[in-house]
Amino acid sequence: MSFMKGDLISKTRKLVKGLAMAEPIWLKAMEQSPPATFPRAAGKIPTITFPEDVYVKKFYKKYPDSKYHDAIKISAFDPPPSRIYGLRVLELKEQGVSEEQALAVADMEYLAEKKAKKKAYARLKQIARLEGKRLPPNPYPSPVKEIQAEERAYVRRRFHDPKMLEIIERQKAEAKERFGRSDW
Repeated sequence: MSFMKGDLISKTRKLVKGLAMAEPIWLKAMEQSPPATFPRAAGKIPTITFPEDVYVKKFYKKYPDSKYHDAIKISAFDPPPSRIYGLRVLELKEQGVSEEQALAVADMEYLAEKKAKKKAYARLKQIARLEGKRLPPNPYPSPVKEIQAEERAYVRRRFHDPKMLEIIERQKAEAKERFGRSDW
């Protein structure tokens, strides 16, 4: 039915009218209350841009590692550091500061905030060690370590799952048979 134009109801009507198929039970009900039709965009859909997007791109050019360290969390209420940076530059420009100076101030504020968070975390770790408590979570975790933490359960399961162990034993037997070695 892909060669015919129209929606499902009109295509079905054409097939029934041309005696290509029997009238389905649902056709009368669908004709009485047809499904909602949504408007389609005429042509290309325009991209949504914000005024700070220019500065967000400059931020990522200057700090490419921040894409990994300051990951964008969709469900978070706080905007990512790149967006804060861009908004701060716009705010400073509105106050009459030149673009170069606004970028320099925003850079300095970003680096100071990052340094303050790291320093605060170091102090929290020190306090936790003195009190003998568990260490708090790192506000700037390594993205590689986060991925490894997610995969750790799967790696452990690989060594303890009976099905996996059976496959490993079978592969060892095949290797022993094929190569005649017993140290596999």
